[in-house]
Amino acid sequence: MKLNSYKHYWTRKLFLAFLSTVLLLLNTGVVAQENFRILLSNDDGIESPLLHALQRELAALPDVEVIVSAPNVNQSGSSQSSTASLNVERYSLNGSFFGHAVHGRPADAGRFGIVELGKDEKFDLVVSGINLGANVGDVSHGSGTVGAAMEAVYQGVPGIAVSQDTEGVDTRASAKFAAGIVQQFRERGMPSDTVLSINIPRGELKGVLVRPMGDSYLKTLAYHAGEKTGELTYYERERIIAQSNDSDSDTYAYQNGYISVTPLTFDWTDYQMLETLESWDLELVD
Repeated sequence: MKLNSYKHYWTRKLFLAFLSTVLLLLNTGVVAQENFRILLSNDDGIESPLLHALQRELAALPDVEVIVSAPNVNQSGSSQSSTASLNVERYSLNGSFFGHAVHGRPADAGRFGIVELGKDEKFDLVVSGINLGANVGDVSHGSGTVGAAMEAVYQGVPGIAVSQDTEGVDTRASAKFAAGIVQQFRERGMPSDTVLSINIPRGELKGVLVRPMGDSYLKTLAYHAGEKTGELTYYERERIIAQSNDSDSDTYAYQNGYISVTPLTFDWTDYQMLETLESWDLELVD
């Protein structure tokens, strides 16, 4: 056998052997397609039906693994506040393991998921929601739903926060829309320091608008004194819904029947004010 023919023979034989090995591994499941890992959390608690609906739609996506780490009870309005040590219990739904119930705030649940549940295999995305109640405009700062997604950004993982109105909304449709956004994220990518805040209004939807956050739709009108015991007085807060007049804001879009999608960042710096502050001649005080 000539040298070139000899090389060709063994090259072909080694290639066929390699191909046979790969096919064998594929058939036995040793080689599997890498899953896209999603950590799912919320602020309404692990028993929230809206969380369950979102979990079902995300889990139905191809090649996706969904791990749930959510507060054990409702923690609405927690923003990104946090506790120290945690108790965590396994939570079952309809007789099957569903997720991890964290005795803490939404940010705790998100951090525990990323750091502990993702220590061997990192998460690609954190999704928080579906929240019962909108988190548009300045209200976002107090939201535990947004807070859990912001904690993801703090830990270096991009996040998506999903909220809907308190009534008159098709929750399954909201979950499907959120799942579609996740698919877009998988195909297009997103910076790890960005949170997408999605808000779905009640009634017939007019479309989807990408808008910056703006205005505050929840206003505190007054506090009314109630029962008094010794030096302790109970005050009832009276809140009203304010209508947005800023047509460029997410609040206006939401209140006018559009799903609003807003990219948020962790950086709260007022860059326009930096130069002004430099002119204040700030100095140490003796």
